[in-house]
This record gives sequence, C-alpha cells and structure tokens, in this order.
Amino acid sequence: MASTFDLERIVPDQLSADPFERETLEIHAARYRFAAQWVAAKTKESRVLDLACGVGYGSAILKLAGAGQVTGVDLSDQAVAYAREHYAAPGVSFVCSEGAAFTPAGLFDVVVSLETIEHVPDARGFVAQLTRFVAPGGVLIGSVPTTLSSDVNPHHLHDFSAGEFRAMFASNGLTLVDEMTQIQRFSPLGLRKLAGHSARSYQLRPHLGRYYAGHPGMLVRRLWTTLRHGFANHYLVLVGQKS
Repeated sequence: MASTFDLERIVPDQLSADPFERETLEIHAARYRFAAQWVAAKTKESRVLDLACGVGYGSAILKLAGAGQVTGVDLSDQAVAYAREHYAAPGVSFVCSEGAAFTPAGLFDVVVSLETIEHVPDARGFVAQLTRFVAPGGVLIGSVPTTLSSDVNPHHLHDFSAGEFRAMFASNGLTLVDEMTQIQRFSPLGLRKLAGHSARSYQLRPHLGRYYAGHPGMLVRRLWTTLRHGFANHYLVLVGQKS
C-alpha cells in the first residue's frame, strides 16, 4: 500500500488522474525547471542545495540540468527514504535534517528552497541562513505563496505580499536577477471531492468556522482575498544573487 503524504508533499507516482492534482505537480515541477536554468548556467562542478526537497523529484531535475553535486535535505525521514529509493543517483544524495539544524561542509553555487519559507517560525532568519549557504556569485532561489494561505493551511505560519518577499531577499544583500509568478485556480467543492479518492492528504485546518470566529481579522482578509483574486493561489519565485 502506498504511503500517504500530507498536503505539503507531492509524490508524482501516487497522484491520481484528477486535473487539479496533475496541475499541482506541473506547478511544482515548473519551479524546479525555472531554478534548473540557473544550475545550467554554472559549471559542471557546481554544488547545488535543495533544502526541503520533499521526495526528491526536484533534486533529480536540478541534477539533469548539469549540476556536479546535488544535496537534497528534508526533515521528513519518510520523504528522504522515498527520495533515496526513487531518485538517488551518482551526484545526487539526500540528508534527513531540519533546515535550521542543517550545517553543510561548504558553500553552494545554487541554493533552492521552494515553498518552505512560509513554514518556518523565523522566516527572515531562515532566509538569512540560506544566504549564508550561498557562495559568492551564487544564487538563492526561493518561492512563497503571495495570497492568503495561513488561515486554511495549518502548516503555513506566515503570509507574504510580493513586495515583502522581494524586500526580504534585498535585506540580506541579494540582488534580484529574475523572478517567476504562478497562479493556480481551485474549486473548494472540487477539493472536498478530491480528498475522498486521493493518496495525498488534503486535510486543511479543522473547524475553520471556529477559527474565523476567534480570528475575525483573518475572516476579513479571506473575504478580501476572494473578492480580489477569486478562488486562486498566487506564487512568486525569486532569484537573488550574492555579490
């Protein structure tokens, strides 16, 4: 029986044929392909870090782009075991560690951490840590949702606007050299139906009505977000170069 990964894990060979699930995979893979362009621009000896690599398919994309060595790091021992079984290869290795506790032996030419920053308690400190992992002249590539998500997703601890995210990179001395935006539309009813037949857990925040009753400001933000964007999640991927 296939393992059930939570909402934050994409496992390509466990997704159903549902269009929303396939689109979700494509959006995640597109971020890695965007990052892979910056890997391809480096030398064949380049060192790449994929922090919060999940089950490892993105690390494989980065290696195929021409990296010399890709190190995938994730805090889930289940995800790392899956990555080692399905995506380990010469030049690709996986480490089980929390991001804040990870201490690499050296610096990296490209550091990638996608859809991670909104999860950590100290987001600014985490970006500063990632920046320290980047070799001079190297790049940090990160992404976050830029529409409200922390109300319905209990894994998300922060919400960022596009301007706030760009400022976070700039405050760490990174020069913004590229970016990509993404939009994924969804149907709340469709997600409820999908949860019944997917190997992926779609458990969002329980007792959402009770949560809004205790956090009326979040309800106002949700209504404003829905009026402005409809049922859609927006994402921003940034590339910051270290001088």
